[in-house]
Amino acid sequence: MIVAVGSKDLMPDKLDLLDNERLVAELGRAKEELFNLRFASATGQLESHGRLKAVRRDIARIYTVLRERELGIRTAPTSNVEAPKK
Repeated sequence: MIVAVGSKDLMPDKLDLLDNERLVAELGRAKEELFNLRFASATGQLESHGRLKAVRRDIARIYTVLRERELGIRTAPTSNVEAPKK
């Protein structure tokens, strides 16, 4: 059995459901968490070093989805709200 490292809410199938703005927001949150983890590691306060690896992988997954959308490999989700009729 293979267990993926990272956040369960940031797996590729769930990232496909997020629009680009939400992905950028998640990327910012993950980068901030990585900064805080690195700071805690440098000061000797970090207890779970595996979390560093998980957050780095989350960031890589987000960048991959964004780049694949840019290249047209993946498509961004379409909104279920119809445009107003004139």
